[in-house]
Amino acid sequence: MTGVTLEEVAAALDGSDWSEVLRLTDAILAEHPGDDAAHELRARALLAVGRLDEAERHANDAVRLDPEEIRYRELLAQVLSRAGAHRDAAAEFARLARADPRQTEWTVGEATERIEAAQPAMAVEAARRAVTLEPTNGRAQLALAQALIRTADVRGALQAASHATELLPGDVAAREARADAYWLADETEAAFAEFHALAAELDDADQARVEAKARALYRRSGGWSRRLVAAVGPVFRIGFRRGVLRVGR
Repeated sequence: MTGVTLEEVAAALDGSDWSEVLRLTDAILAEHPGDDAAHELRARALLAVGRLDEAERHANDAVRLDPEEIRYRELLAQVLSRAGAHRDAAAEFARLARADPRQTEWTVGEATERIEAAQPAMAVEAARRAVTLEPTNGRAQLALAQALIRTADVRGALQAASHATELLPGDVAAREARADAYWLADETEAAFAEFHALAAELDDADQARVEAKARALYRRSGGWSRRLVAAVGPVFRIGFRRGVLRVGR
């Protein structure tokens, strides 16, 4: 007998001692390969340390051993999302939502994964269900805004983005969605101003993404001089960060 209990594993998990969780669950599964709870806890630790292939395998094992345990399916959806398998993650969230439609977060999860999987129409449908279930859910409104932007629904995107920023004050994702909606609606000055404000608050990849949007918007805003500035990355970046560039007529 290993003498290891699941309570010990859970305590190590709560303390974010991932190596200890892996050591303990390895001992349990060596003796009891069919212990679904041990597979779950091991999958959570593997997810935390970024070993996604192994995390998916153990999450699938937990689901296989107890298909009715909602916690295992939710974990599997999270692992699939992190691994970039967004269609599969969306399907898992959809399955969870069908089992209990009152849990808005699963419907929001499906919508978000549909967006990442480049399935905007399906994302809109899922997000609308989430908003219908809980109109004051900021994440649901945000998912709806992001999906409607991708389907070029100007009015709907602006409305949902406005609701999202009201319900999630200061949230950068909601503000970026609002800027995208402004751009879609040809409200270029408002979009550019929001991109500028966001870029000052973000780091690394997020900042680069927002600056790339601002650069594309500036390039398309008219005039050969703007196209010239936008064509030279460092020149645009300096002017943009200093706030000296404008897109108004």
